[in-house]
Amino acid sequence: MTATAARYLYITRHGQASPDESTLTDVGRRQAALLGERLRGAPITAIHHGPLPRAEETARLIGEHLAGARLLRSDPAGDYLPYLPRREELPAESADETLARLAGFPAAEREQGPGLAQEALARFTGPAEGDEPRHELLVTHNFLAAWLVRAALEAPAHRWLGLNHANAALTVIRYAPGRPPGLLLYNDTGHLPAELRWSGFPPELHV
Repeated sequence: MTATAARYLYITRHGQASPDESTLTDVGRRQAALLGERLRGAPITAIHHGPLPRAEETARLIGEHLAGARLLRSDPAGDYLPYLPRREELPAESADETLARLAGFPAAEREQGPGLAQEALARFTGPAEGDEPRHELLVTHNFLAAWLVRAALEAPAHRWLGLNHANAALTVIRYAPGRPPGLLLYNDTGHLPAELRWSGFPPELHV
C-alpha cells in the first residue's frame, strides 16, 4: 500500500492585471511581491500556474522569494468556468441574470472548463504520495480558487458561484490522510496594505 502524507495547497489569484490582461499593473506586481515576502520561508517546493500571462508573471514574482520552488505551468490551473449550473440549482430571482452572464463567456471556457476542473481536483487536491508533507502553491484565477474551496467544503457543485477571491490574497487547504479537507485560511489579504486589497471588485464587495 502506497504511503500518503498531508498536502498543503496554498492558493492565490494573480495580481491585478492590465485592461487587456496581457501583463500585471504596477499594483499587481506589488501585490505579487508582497505575497512572495509573506511566503518566504514556507516549505513550498512547487509553484503551479495557469498559462495566461497574468498568472505566469505573478508566479514568477512570487517565486523570486521562494528559493528552490519550481515553476510549473498547467492548463488545469487556468481560467475557465468549472461548472455550469442548471436553472433549478439557482435562486429563481437571479437565475436568468446568472445564466445570461455565464453564457457570455467564450465557448472554449464553457465547453472545456468542467473537464479541466476535474483535472484540477485530481492534480492539486488530496493527500500527497510519500512519507513527507507536501507544500505547493497554486497561482490561478478567481473561478478555480472558488471551485477548489467549494470542493474542500463538500458543497454542491454550483456553489463555486458567489465565492470571490481578491488579487494576491491567500487561501490554504490541508488534505490529510483519513480526514476531511481543512480550510486553514481563506482569502487572507493581511500581507497587503489597505490600498492594495480587493482590486478588481465593486465597492459593495470590499470588506
